[in-house]
Amino acid sequence: MGSSTDTSIATTTTISTSPSAPSPPFPQVVVSPCAACKILRRRCVEKCVLAPYFPPTEPLKFTTAHRVFGASNIIKMLQELPESQRVDAVSSMVYEANSRIRDPVYGCAGTICQLHKQVSDLQAQLAKSQAEIINMQCQQAHLVGLLCMEMKQQSQYEQQQQQQQPTTSTISPTSSQSSLQLQQDIDDFMCNAITTQSSSPDNCFDGLIFGDADILW
Repeated sequence: MGSSTDTSIATTTTISTSPSAPSPPFPQVVVSPCAACKILRRRCVEKCVLAPYFPPTEPLKFTTAHRVFGASNIIKMLQELPESQRVDAVSSMVYEANSRIRDPVYGCAGTICQLHKQVSDLQAQLAKSQAEIINMQCQQAHLVGLLCMEMKQQSQYEQQQQQQQPTTSTISPTSSQSSLQLQQDIDDFMCNAITTQSSSPDNCFDGLIFGDADILW
């Protein structure tokens, strides 16, 4: 009896330690519930509608939306939409919930009105800037026109001067000769006056002579 028992134990040990024996199965990985199921304290099933849009790493996202809309309404809206639009719907719900928490009276509508006002102000500023640009372009065009006109007049004046230059060169020697003759006559008169003063014994007319000479000069 003792030998047969020992043999069976040894055989069982050999079989259990044999390399061909199958290894025990690995334990199944337990996936953490999504943020919605965790906050709602319910079991997160495999095909949970909220799991793809409210991951466990973003609990505040579902808390905000749940506070304004409620879990049942969120689930109902997601079920009524196709899967391609659910991401945008969740983003819109979260944004509107945040706006409603910040401004309980107007909520998202108040934010939209402010954005519309900003757009209107920016459009008015843009129109004003465009008008100023057009005005500056008109002024620039006007200045360019005046400059071209002035340059044209200057060119015409220079052409007239060039045309009148031969006549002036012909007349100028005569006029210069007349000026030299007049200057020579004045010098001769002054010399005669000084000679008369030096030869006269009476010096009472010195001032008169010099006065006349100054006047003639």
